[in-house]
Amino acid sequence: MNKMYEPDAAKPESAGSTADVSVRDAEMGSREAGVSVRDAVLEDAPRILEIYGHYIKKTVVTYEYDIPTLEEFTGRMKDTMQKYPYLVILQDGQIKGYAYARAYIGRAACDWSCETTVYLDPEATGHGLGSRIYQELENALREMGILNMYAAVAWPQQEDEYLNENSALFHEAYGFRKIGHFRNCGYKFGRWYDLLWLEKIIGEHCAEQAPVISYPELKR
Repeated sequence: MNKMYEPDAAKPESAGSTADVSVRDAEMGSREAGVSVRDAVLEDAPRILEIYGHYIKKTVVTYEYDIPTLEEFTGRMKDTMQKYPYLVILQDGQIKGYAYARAYIGRAACDWSCETTVYLDPEATGHGLGSRIYQELENALREMGILNMYAAVAWPQQEDEYLNENSALFHEAYGFRKIGHFRNCGYKFGRWYDLLWLEKIIGEHCAEQAPVISYPELKR
């Protein structure tokens, strides 16, 4: 489950930082023609919510139970965009997935850390799109001055029809390492699931650390 936000109505997706992104995505990169990554805009919200809704209703990749309204989801996007990158990946002009970062813990001393999330259309997995958009996200975070990337990933005690190990394996192939394992912390579809925390260090920690630049400021 991804870290809880405040206020509650502004929380982005609440579990499973990577949805149905295969290990092959991390290993191969995107070789597909007509693939591009751009900043999301609020007008993308219906399509992004369509992708996310599948994982709410059909999987335990997110611990969220109910599909948020378009208004609520658009508000979540807007809150995230005030500081962090929110990206979409397109193939032949159609949005096939999205990725974003958000505050880790939300305290000033943790400003150089963030939590990351990526979701793909279930029909678009296995072609390197997850790796492509995640790399673009990491590049943006580096430019901001972010040093630590964290991912919270739902983990099955035994793989079932709702959850497999793809998300954690993708992150490990992408350079994350497991730093925490929480047992029985998510209950969905009448079953208990675990949660993994993973970490990737992407910058140098200095005695005198430069402040983080917000993504909108960086773009300007």
